[in-house]
Amino acid sequence: MRLIVGLGNPGARYERNRHNIGFMAVDEIVRRHRFAPFRTKFQGKIAEGTIAGKRVYALKPQTYMNASGDAVGEAVRFYKIAPKEIAVFYDEIDLAPGRLRVKRGGGAAGHNGIRSIDDVIGEDYWRVRLGIGHPGVKELVQPYVLQNFAVEEMAWLTPLLAAVAEALPLLVADDAPGFMTKVALILKPPAKLRAVEEKKD
Repeated sequence: MRLIVGLGNPGARYERNRHNIGFMAVDEIVRRHRFAPFRTKFQGKIAEGTIAGKRVYALKPQTYMNASGDAVGEAVRFYKIAPKEIAVFYDEIDLAPGRLRVKRGGGAAGHNGIRSIDDVIGEDYWRVRLGIGHPGVKELVQPYVLQNFAVEEMAWLTPLLAAVAEALPLLVADDAPGFMTKVALILKPPAKLRAVEEKKD
């Protein structure tokens, strides 16, 4: 059993915010792997599916970012899921747009959603950091993450979300390096493979 968590803020007002890239990733995972429809439970929206032969639950906390741990904690207690079986997808301002990093454990690095989850279940879970870039000035971080993605950002955002969903079976199998490598290869295939694909077109 696995729990995939996407972080964001609920409601139409925040739907396309950079801070909601975790929600967007989970939505694409649910779509790509044909999960059952989302239902309301655990102070969130949860969907169930199968990936790499394992039962997987996808959760989008509806508690607002700062209290994400409340929803995650309820789901963890109900399903009796160990932290090492959880992967949390969230925005990272200290990564360039479209970049991805994965590790298990570590600190919150100022991310309130991660801090909230750490407080409830500890730190020993997979953290999938999705780069959104930095506005350049610390004082601009909050308004920046709460702004919608610009139209031109779709050029890297849409392929990133698709690559994450496609490569996810590797992370479900606890192969984080393989997951990161496959995402990178999907986004930027080797020159020989690009040439073959262009010839097919």
